[in-house]
Amino acid sequence: MKKLLITLGASVFVLGACGGEEGGGEEAGGDESEENMFLTVATGGTSGVYYPIGGALSNLYESELGTDSSVQSTGASVENINLLEEDRAELAITMSDAVSQAYEGTGPFEEEEPKEGLRGMASLYPNFVQVVTTEDTGIESMEDLEGMDVGVGAPNSGVELNAQMVLEAHGMSYDDINEDFLSYSEAIDQMQNNMIDAAFVTSGLPNSTVIDLSTQDDVTIVPIEGDALSQLQEDYEFFGEGTIEADVYETEEDVQTATIMNVMLVNESLNEDDVYELTETMFNNIDTIHDAHNAAQNIDLDSVTDGMPVPLHPGAKRYYEEQDALDE
Repeated sequence: MKKLLITLGASVFVLGACGGEEGGGEEAGGDESEENMFLTVATGGTSGVYYPIGGALSNLYESELGTDSSVQSTGASVENINLLEEDRAELAITMSDAVSQAYEGTGPFEEEEPKEGLRGMASLYPNFVQVVTTEDTGIESMEDLEGMDVGVGAPNSGVELNAQMVLEAHGMSYDDINEDFLSYSEAIDQMQNNMIDAAFVTSGLPNSTVIDLSTQDDVTIVPIEGDALSQLQEDYEFFGEGTIEADVYETEEDVQTATIMNVMLVNESLNEDDVYELTETMFNNIDTIHDAHNAAQNIDLDSVTDGMPVPLHPGAKRYYEEQDALDE
């Protein structure tokens, strides 16, 4: 079994040379000759899609490369970007909108210097912006959210960023709703207990928390379509469009909505050979990643640059060039 050497400097988690207990802490200024490095994969909440995919990838690197690895549950996109920048993670799954804003220094990152060191490893699969409610609320359109209690995602999460953009495209803002900053599981739990009326759930399909809701109530997914969708795409180039088919959540009909690509970022500090090996291992064992979640089945060499808003890491780029996976 090959042993992956991750030479990360400040981001390296080094195991104690004498078998002590320092292995869980961060080592500032790691020694490049150390062989026992810890690979952290930053994901999202345990009820989302990022977590099982990140867990499968972490397990894959341990089994195939013999490196110590861990999947970390986080507040998702914005937090994951900051973890990479602070050298507290080596890989991170994020939404491309948050990455684009961090790279350019806009949105929630406008008070910071642009994070121009962000590097991509692969585009993964599309997230669907799911504005979820139940038939009992009578909510059928975005405009019907006015005056309602709405979960908009955890503070500064990718979901919350999407909520603000989608409301804006409909001529609305938080002034028009009673916003509640809740994770997927918190929002669905509160909806089941009649404490909120609707929630933004931006994730791959299906989302397990929405499935849970559908076992108790008849679910309605509010469409994002027409002029509002066109405006959203005009204002933000990272938005696409897609359809949530009726059989996903047993809704009455297919629903059109906005989509955003998820991407895997890699710490800029990793050297080219290491990232090449991480990328190669992932795609040589892609069936393992596909098995982690239905959404992961869309991860493919043919779409590794779709919606990627930052440059590829040289190691990933070299692998894709060898596979003829990059557009000319």
